[in-house]
Amino acid sequence: MSAATTAKYLTRLAAQGAGWTARRTGAGLTRAVELALGDRDADRVVPPTGHTVWLTVLASAAMAFLAVFALAFALAVDQVAEGWSEELSRALTVRLPPGADDQLARTMEILSTTPGIASATQIDSTSQADLLEPWLGTGLDASSLPLPLLIDVQSDEGLDLRGLALRLHAEVPEAVLDDHATWRAPLIEAAAGLRAVGWLALALIAGTVAAIITLGAQSALAANAEAIRVLRLVGARDGFVIRAFTRRFTLRALAGAAAGTVLGGVGLYLLPAPGAVLPQGLALSGAGWLWLVLIPLLAGLVALLATKRATARALGRFE
Repeated sequence: MSAATTAKYLTRLAAQGAGWTARRTGAGLTRAVELALGDRDADRVVPPTGHTVWLTVLASAAMAFLAVFALAFALAVDQVAEGWSEELSRALTVRLPPGADDQLARTMEILSTTPGIASATQIDSTSQADLLEPWLGTGLDASSLPLPLLIDVQSDEGLDLRGLALRLHAEVPEAVLDDHATWRAPLIEAAAGLRAVGWLALALIAGTVAAIITLGAQSALAANAEAIRVLRLVGARDGFVIRAFTRRFTLRALAGAAAGTVLGGVGLYLLPAPGAVLPQGLALSGAGWLWLVLIPLLAGLVALLATKRATARALGRFE
């Protein structure tokens, strides 16, 4: 056999092997889908129309629409919490008693020579009066009040906070270093609570979808009780009926949740600009939009599990 003939023979064998592998892979995927959702023949057991169809589709769409905003809220609060934590962890304040101008220069010198200090700026009396305006009103004469001397410090990585505090205490005894830990923790805890509210809302939405789909499956089972009994008489197993209902209700939930997610994404995109409460706003950006893909998938998973459980329990009560 010549080299050319051998090459053609090997090429033909490789093509046949690739085709056989592709067929086996496709058959395996089809079998996996049928095991998860049932087959089309079993699907004929469930009526394709009726109030349960619209109940499942509309409920899934509505819950997915709400889930979009709940997810966006949870992610936005998470970004705000991270921003607060990072900014507050870098911010320090050095406080000197009123009239301690001689100690101010020495304190600024210490801060300027300390590794890990990005900037140190004195807060003048005018700025302090602006900060006190919400409590003391406008037109405040800062010179009439014994305001302390304040230095706004922005730290960087590598700052030895304890070492700085000891050095200030040794060289400027009246200087007080405040790392804002006292009031930083409640802000972070508040942000964590808001984030938990967002994830709790998602959990409640998933539970609502499961409850509505369970009611829809039970209603469809009750409406087709006689047909199911006839199927049992001719030898159909409960697994056949369970796969039929699981397939139909899972696909309905997927379709409804996909539509609701698209509508929610459009509404999220059309929201107004970010405000003062949530600087980042609820709008997603970049890869953040990929989170929305999970909503229909999770809705389908909830529908699959809820329908299987409801159908198995209902069939167990049939005569």
